[in-house]
Amino acid sequence: MSGRIIAVDVLLIVSFGGPEGPDDVVPFLENVTRGRGIPRERLAEVGAHYSHFGGVSPINEINRSLVARVRTALAERDEQMPVLWGNRNWDPYLADALRQARDLGATRVFVLLTAAYSSYSGCRQYRENLHDALLAVQGDGRDWFPEVHKLRTYFNHRGFIDAMVDSTRASLADLPPDSRLVFTTHSIPTADADRCDYVDQHRDAAATIAGALGRGDDWDLVYQSRSGAPHVPWLEPDISDHLVDLAEAGTPGVAVVPIGFVSDHMEVIWDLDTVAAQTAREIGLPFARAATAGADPRFVAMVADLLEESRAAAEGRVRIPSPTAGTLGARAVPCAPGCCPNPRGPRPALCGSD
Repeated sequence: MSGRIIAVDVLLIVSFGGPEGPDDVVPFLENVTRGRGIPRERLAEVGAHYSHFGGVSPINEINRSLVARVRTALAERDEQMPVLWGNRNWDPYLADALRQARDLGATRVFVLLTAAYSSYSGCRQYRENLHDALLAVQGDGRDWFPEVHKLRTYFNHRGFIDAMVDSTRASLADLPPDSRLVFTTHSIPTADADRCDYVDQHRDAAATIAGALGRGDDWDLVYQSRSGAPHVPWLEPDISDHLVDLAEAGTPGVAVVPIGFVSDHMEVIWDLDTVAAQTAREIGLPFARAATAGADPRFVAMVADLLEESRAAAEGRVRIPSPTAGTLGARAVPCAPGCCPNPRGPRPALCGSD
């Protein structure tokens, strides 16, 4: 008589990572930029941003909080699944998180990326990182061959969108009437954007949020945090340049909505709360920044919903996808062949059809 194999599941939250003290900053940036030929002097210059915050990025503490909240949300659904966390660029590293999963006896690893949109750096690169980390863990000499399932892209999940609608509404409360909505996200090279629907996804999310607030087409999508070589075209306009244009056009105020970011990490607290806010003060433009979605209970509930959706698919059960907003619908999982390709050529990646 053969016994049925019981699946042992874990949820792994995969993120970017960030330094947690002054001595971490340059080594962290070296991890981020490895292989790109960026001089150490330039890394020190970028690292100066972190010095304004004691050399600490908020992203790790945010992820610790997210892990705890998701554990609580799952427990409230009578689910005691372990929730782990691993980073691409800093401790706790992804391979170490997978070793934790192995030591727990996991047979299935469900992965939430802390990036809501499709792009090379926001999806496929993490899938490549998962492949490399799993290979490293298997190199320890212990057989472990889990299934790995990525939760679907969630830029248009109601838990994310509804949280952003309310935070955008709150940001408008203290601004003059007819202030403009400016949605912002991380710029990427235009060549990368042409290979995926990164811009379409952001425009769909922005239009959905603006529509829920009765704003119609009264909004803009802009970009920030460019980090590439000056001769390489990246998505524009830059947010600070756009604020100047709005002030010159007589715009009474601006609500900046960071829809490209799940939580208040460095690109938000430096590039928006520090640099963009200073630009607005200098040009006399009333400015407010909407909160990100990551701490909202609806976002945490979304993670639990997407996990159940992914488990059902892994087990061949029929489950209606959790609700989406906008016009683009739920994104396919596993990722389609060739989606968000590596600009430097193909590399092995998990959780894809190719």
